[in-house]
Parts: sequence; C-alpha cells; structure tokens
Amino acid sequence: MQFLYSFSIQIYYVALLLASPFVPKAKAWIVGRRNWKKQLPTFESSNVVWFHCASLGEFDQGLPLMNLLKEKDPTVFLVVTFFSPSGMEHYHKRQHKVDFAMYLPIDSKSNAKNFIQHFQPTKIFFVKYEFWHFYIQQANVFSIPVYSVSTLLRQQQIYFKSYGGFFRNILKNIDYFFVQNQKTGDLLKSIGILNFEIVGDTRFDRVLENSLQANENTTIEQFLKEEKALIYGSSWPEDEALFIPFVKKSRDQKFIIAPHDISESHIKNIENQLGDKAIRYSQFENTFGGNVLILDTIGHLASAYKYGAIAYVGGGFSGKLHNILEPAVFGLPVIFGPKYSRFPEAALFIEKGIGFSIADAQSFENQVSWIKKNGTALKEKAVQVVNDNKGSSEKIFTFLKRSKFAN
Repeated sequence: MQFLYSFSIQIYYVALLLASPFVPKAKAWIVGRRNWKKQLPTFESSNVVWFHCASLGEFDQGLPLMNLLKEKDPTVFLVVTFFSPSGMEHYHKRQHKVDFAMYLPIDSKSNAKNFIQHFQPTKIFFVKYEFWHFYIQQANVFSIPVYSVSTLLRQQQIYFKSYGGFFRNILKNIDYFFVQNQKTGDLLKSIGILNFEIVGDTRFDRVLENSLQANENTTIEQFLKEEKALIYGSSWPEDEALFIPFVKKSRDQKFIIAPHDISESHIKNIENQLGDKAIRYSQFENTFGGNVLILDTIGHLASAYKYGAIAYVGGGFSGKLHNILEPAVFGLPVIFGPKYSRFPEAALFIEKGIGFSIADAQSFENQVSWIKKNGTALKEKAVQVVNDNKGSSEKIFTFLKRSKFAN
C-alpha cells in the first residue's frame, strides 16, 4: 500500500506539472517546490517548532497557538509549511511570528528525512487535517512528538473505510489529537485511537485576536457615514446571483461586497450588474453617492465586519463555506447557503440562533427582514457564542506543559 501511496503522489505531481503552463495556481505549486533544499535557512536555535498548514485558513487556525508558544518561549524558531499557494502567498498579510515559511516538499521518504534532519524540530503540529505518511513516519524515527491541532474528521473519509488500514495507521502514529468536537473524538475511538482531548476550535481564539487588532478603516467609514452595512463576505457567483437582485432594489441600506474572486473580470461583472450604485474600494471618493462598496482588495474583509449589522458569508452553495466566525466576533448574525454539513461551527450557530441557512433569494430576503427586527438581541448573543468557545489554544498549551513530551 505504501507503494500505491507514493505512486499516487507522483501522479498528482505530474498532473500539476502538466497543468502549470495553463493554471497559475498549479504553476505556483510546482515552482515553489523546485530546489527546495536550497531554500532551507540557517539558524542557531535548538528549539524548532514546525507547523504544517494546508492553506491560509489553517494558518489562521494555527496562529493563536503559534503566537502563544512564541510568547511563552522566545527561543522558539517557528517554521511553517504550506500545501497550497493560497497559504504561501498570503500568510505574510497576517500579524504573525513565523521565522521561516516554505511549501511542504512532496511527501516521500527522502524528502521527509532531509527536511526533518535539517530542522530537527522539538515538536510538530499538523493543523486540522493533511496527515502526511512519510513526514509522520520520520518524526517517529527521530522520536519527535507529532500533534494534530483543531482536528476535524468525517465518517466519509478513508480512515474509516474497510480498505483504509494504511491511512488509519498514519493516524495511529500521531502522538496526540486536540479535536474540535465529540463527533471527531468518537470517530477516533471507533478505530482504536484514544489519545485525544476535545478542546474546541482554535479559530475562535483567532477571531478574538483579530477583533482586538482591527484597525479603523477611513474609506469604509467615509462610505458608510455612521450607518451599518449588510456585508457579503467571500461571495461566489452562486451567492451573488442570489443577493444582487436584492441589492439592486434596495435604497435605504448600504452594502459591502467582498467577492472571493477579485480578478478584474469578476469585479467588472459585478459592477456591470449594479451600475452607478457601486464603486470599488480602490477607487472610492468621498463624493460617491451610491450604496454599494466592492472590496477589490485582499486583507480588508475581516476588519470590515466591525462596520456591519448583518453578514452573508459565501461558499454555502458549493459546500465550501468560508469563515463565519469573523463576522460573529463583532456581533453580526450570519446567513449562509444550505451546504454546511462539513462545518460544525455553522450547526452551532444555527443551534444558538445566530446563524441562518437559506436556500433561495426569497428565503434570504425573509431572513434579512427578520434579523433587522431582532438585531440587538442577536448581536449580544453572537458575541456571547464566540466568547463561550474561546480558550482552545490555552488548553493545548497547558497540556503540552504537563505532557511527557514537554521539553
């Protein structure tokens, strides 16, 4: 099975190599891994801690623990690897304490051995998922503890299939799991893994950090003129088809639209639909008389939510729901599409009455109307839900201090 695993990874690499002349993300994935050994840094610290994050979302998830480890021990040399270009190309836009970041070399025995021998980390953290066989195997060879942070597993994954023995063994080589919920803990139990603790989702800590760091935004303040916006965050075309008709007919409400895709063609498409009602963030002038601001930039959405009254978060029509914690930390009730089963925070928000799943344009309009009538109570409840779920990073750090793996 190890041979098939290695073969499939090589096939994946070749597929991206063939696609790289035509697909920018594939090109970035390939180019970023070329001559990776020459990218390795020199450093003096003997206390290297390595975090692996699939992409930017997982980096955000790991940040509170990274920051805490560096705060408690400044000698830590923090290494972060990414699987996808979205993480590698944008992580620097966050406030962080990373000492070195790079793409994770593809998972092979030689790559894993060379990587781990170079850094000799004292601890390794895999955030949420992505359990790479050879890296975990080599960590075991060198007696380096491996932790999984904010672990989230689903029954449909290969670890829980009758033919998933090889992949179950990967999980069994991880020293400890800090899982998000009871469901994940039960799944680990079902395959004989008991070395876990339910600590919750570290993203709650992250959005609380972000809320304290959110700067004032003069452009948004000039646009809103002390009004509160209905904010469409990380919207996809399916989301925009639903809410743009509502925006077009609204006169007494201001909107901020932050598309997931900020390419020129996509921004232009939104502008064409809204006409003189809309202006781009990058082109805003104080004399603008419309009621729609389009964020055509990266990095402003998370703090823009502080200026909102209601948030609609995109991705819920494709099963790729974006971060609904970001608006909730500022007290915004959150609307999203119907495909949220992979996101336990969405189920939690619905249960607590601060999240609302809609299926079409009419249910969206009805929900907006209802929220406006109950805004104050919902704001207080949203803030409370986020605060009730904070502290995961501290729980992990406390465990690490008392653990037999502590250095």
